[in-house]
Amino acid sequence: MPWPFSSSSWKDVALHKRAHRDEAVAVARAADNGSPSSSEPLENQAYLRATAPEIVKQIGSGEWTASQVLEAYIERAVLAQNITNCLTEVMFEAARQTAQELDAEFAATKKLRGPLHGVPISFKDIYDIKGYDTTMGFTTYADQPASEDAHLVRLVREAGGVILAKTNIPQTMMFFECNNPVWGRTLNPHSVGYTCGGSSGGDAALLAMDGCALGLGSDIGGSLRIPASFCGVYGFKPGWMRAGDGGVRNCWAGFEALHGTVGPMGRSVDDLELACRLMFGVRDKVAFNPAPIPFREVKLPQKLRFGYYLSDGLIKPSPACQRAVRETIEALRREGHECVEIKVPDPAKGMELFAALTSADGYKTLTEPIGADPTEAGLYFILLGPKLFDWMRAMLRRAAQIVYNDDMFGRVMSAARKKSVYEYWKWTDDRDQYCKLFYREVWNKHELDGIIAPVQAIPALPNDTCKFLSLLAGPTILYNAVDSPVGTVPVIRVDPALDTHTTEWSDRKASDGHGSRVYERMLYEQGMTSKFKNGYYDAKKMEGIPVGVQVVGRQWEDEKVLAMMRVVDDALGERGFGPLSWKGQRKDP
Repeated sequence: MPWPFSSSSWKDVALHKRAHRDEAVAVARAADNGSPSSSEPLENQAYLRATAPEIVKQIGSGEWTASQVLEAYIERAVLAQNITNCLTEVMFEAARQTAQELDAEFAATKKLRGPLHGVPISFKDIYDIKGYDTTMGFTTYADQPASEDAHLVRLVREAGGVILAKTNIPQTMMFFECNNPVWGRTLNPHSVGYTCGGSSGGDAALLAMDGCALGLGSDIGGSLRIPASFCGVYGFKPGWMRAGDGGVRNCWAGFEALHGTVGPMGRSVDDLELACRLMFGVRDKVAFNPAPIPFREVKLPQKLRFGYYLSDGLIKPSPACQRAVRETIEALRREGHECVEIKVPDPAKGMELFAALTSADGYKTLTEPIGADPTEAGLYFILLGPKLFDWMRAMLRRAAQIVYNDDMFGRVMSAARKKSVYEYWKWTDDRDQYCKLFYREVWNKHELDGIIAPVQAIPALPNDTCKFLSLLAGPTILYNAVDSPVGTVPVIRVDPALDTHTTEWSDRKASDGHGSRVYERMLYEQGMTSKFKNGYYDAKKMEGIPVGVQVVGRQWEDEKVLAMMRVVDDALGERGFGPLSWKGQRKDP
């Protein structure tokens, strides 16, 4: 059903949707007889401290009820919404009804409905949930409630999961801040001046504040891994075809040159494994089914061989992001694992392929749902390429070469243009050739079990800066291009005493690992505005922001990646992440 007020502006639609959400949150607060606070009642802390499998175990033992668990998480979800603006469609009352049904069922049978019995779960606002809008941040999609549940939503319900909300995303999901005209901006739960990441940013912010125990998102260029790292939670991008995506919407219908995947985020590796055991290989009555490969048990060798790099060569990562990799490698070596430094072949290639393939239609499909909505600033640089004349694109590339001795920036800019079918096929073949190169020069040459890599060059982006820094997604996009399963594990928090950058990050003759001079100058020397006159990376302002690493595996070895994430997590030991680890949101210093 179309939006009923056709003469209304996009602002009217956005205000209507936000008011409806806020009313649902207010009802939940009234039912709880109070306003949310960051100090939970003592009886709630045990529920919030539990991982998803622990919640199921406690309910199965009769110690807890689904309703008791849910109320603790609703209280935190309201707090998370007040602080970060992470929620879109709020389903607290329906969740309460579901929890009551589960409790009555268990009381009568003493049996759990399934492996998610009583677990509070959120879904990224691209999953259809019957009776609720899937706006995806577009006013053109408002007031059109889904007629049926998405495939994974049905699986979650059948497994006893309790769905409490949908969460915010960036407009078009093609930049990694989290804001759109309908729902506004979602903030980083740890620092008000920074983004939570995207595109699954709302889920990550909610999880970081214990507003749910499990979140379901998606990833085509880092959309699970980037927000997981920014917010200090765990994320997992499965390989293509491991889980069904029926009823999951996107902005690139028909685009197959790079594959988006659906996957989980949680507060522990156990949470991710629980979700993958449910999701993998389950067939559904839809046109495109996942590969019929259910979750497979794996037994790792006692001694693993990891490749790692401190820089992929595209943009030199900041001290904090390099320290996260170093500490992970040191921990693995202490446990007896072998770690060898490797190099990424042709560092700009992954980002160049992404720009070339996604821009082939001039971004017409991507931007079509925007309609009369304002276009978010984060899309500016992404959408600019196809609008330029060829001579302008060539001039910009040449200028970057002459002034900064930087051809990486120019390669990506040149690739972002509208293409003929012939050119598109050529670029798709180029993708296949790069995959072969990567497997030959990285996996096979070094005989690796896994790779430890930075997630991005900086821990998190200041709000409203993605319009300048879209190339920073390169380290995650790389593994979409080669279709590797990848997990994100939180490792450290930014510490100004350890992570302040030095001349090593500006003097290209004094150190290695450098890449695009244009981008490194913006990060470490001079930002694009006076507010960031010393660059966008500032360890003092970023103090306390989490930093994760990517744990990468070979194609189709998803279960092995999850097992290696557990090895990494155990090797690192206690470091202040997981349930109830959120300590507050830091204001701008």
